[in-house]
Amino acid sequence: MKTINSGAVIAAAILLFTVATSCKKNSLSTPIGKDIKTAPHAYVDRFSSAFGHIFVRTATNGLPAANAPINMDVAPFITHGLNPDGTPTTYYNFDVLPVTPVPIYVFFKQSTPTVELTAQNHVIPVKPGDAGYNDFWLVNKVMVPDNYVPNSLTNATAILNSGYPIVATNQIVNCPVVPFGSTAALTYGSTSPQSLVTGWYKDSTVVYFNFNEAKTPLMLTSANQVPAPPIYVFFANNTDPSMGFATVAGSTQTHNVISVNPTQTGYSPLWNVTKIDISNFSKVTNLASALAVPSTAIGATVNCPVVK
Repeated sequence: MKTINSGAVIAAAILLFTVATSCKKNSLSTPIGKDIKTAPHAYVDRFSSAFGHIFVRTATNGLPAANAPINMDVAPFITHGLNPDGTPTTYYNFDVLPVTPVPIYVFFKQSTPTVELTAQNHVIPVKPGDAGYNDFWLVNKVMVPDNYVPNSLTNATAILNSGYPIVATNQIVNCPVVPFGSTAALTYGSTSPQSLVTGWYKDSTVVYFNFNEAKTPLMLTSANQVPAPPIYVFFANNTDPSMGFATVAGSTQTHNVISVNPTQTGYSPLWNVTKIDISNFSKVTNLASALAVPSTAIGATVNCPVVK
């Protein structure tokens, strides 16, 4: 009968325990990329009283239900106005938004700092209804090492706690967060519809439009704000937007005039709303005539990207 060396058994047991523990630690510490296609969808409501200004849902106004898709090509979300030269233009209406942008986190490898890591979806810290939300996002570059696993960081808090360098830029993007299934058929300078981009919000997925109709990238002003050129408008009730805009009889054509179009320097889809008395409706047919009559800035900025 063989005798068992108890010291050898103990040593072997310690070795096995050490290996098992090491494997467990490694499995726990290895980042895992999340699958954005199977992640839960964030709940989005652009028409709640917590978010809406012009567009607040009531029992009778027919605005889409909470988290229901939005069709941007039906009233009241689309307006036919006038370019500075008086030719027709069309823009979408995304309600009143502030001039202060919020961060959107876009990932780059430290070894190639000018090339976006497209395998990683963008991350936003807020959605409609959250304090500080804006459709206008300030691009923040998250600089990750070459061994970073895409989509292993999917919420803003984790990014800020990661220790990775974050570089704020001056570039602004107009990306309104909307419910899944929302549509917008018009794209400036194209026959293709707007596509929905998928991103991350607190480990859940969101979708947003990305309006890039401007000839030059949208940049922060010297006051660290989103640029907001004037738009001259006529309210149907001559007071406020609650009843929509005044239109030419028998049509949907307004005499609202944008002061700059997407092909011109200074364009921004965030507009400083400037009211003209409805008695001047027939006189205003272009920017020059809008500037020739009295007008009043109402103290509101609206997100209205030009799409045609």
